[in-house]
Amino acid sequence: MSEKITDTLSAPADTDALARLRARLAASAEADGLLDIAYTVVDSPVGGLLLAATERGLVRVAYAREDHDAVLETLAQKVSPRVLRAPRRLDATARELDEYFAGRRTAFDLPLDHALSHGFRQLVQSRLPDIDYGTTLSYKQVAELVGSPAAVRAVGTACATNPLPVVVPCHRVVKSDGGIGQYVGGVEAKAALLELESAA
Repeated sequence: MSEKITDTLSAPADTDALARLRARLAASAEADGLLDIAYTVVDSPVGGLLLAATERGLVRVAYAREDHDAVLETLAQKVSPRVLRAPRRLDATARELDEYFAGRRTAFDLPLDHALSHGFRQLVQSRLPDIDYGTTLSYKQVAELVGSPAAVRAVGTACATNPLPVVVPCHRVVKSDGGIGQYVGGVEAKAALLELESAA
């Protein structure tokens, strides 16, 4: 009997049913105030991006090379264990990212939750959106911008630990000698973002 039931179910039907169940679970959890962190994964020209948001705003953007499962585990430990795939909360973020990668958006207009950054790192990250689209600043210039001209290495660390890459544009910070510098998404992703912006 069970073999017949299994045989009649196709893989797409299973996938669709699972998607519907997940959507119902997410909607129910949100309605009951139990959805602390919603997440989804979207495709982009620089690979799959994990997006996660609390009720306060976007809390995490993660490249595939960061290991999405590890990122979700960190969110569960540092923010809340109530994490669920719930794409609807990330609709605006996904739309703005699509517009950015299509060259139709030069700045993001999203509520952000800075729960994963503190102190000097948060200060640096809060000033990164001040770097105009299509331009770059050196780590030294960013250190001067935040009023700590000697803190060049600390600025590098703040950029490297930015929990909201792309949206908070740490890719616009480069080395003083003109080198591209390191990037959480990899040097290729950083180069692609800079090329996208310079072309526009």
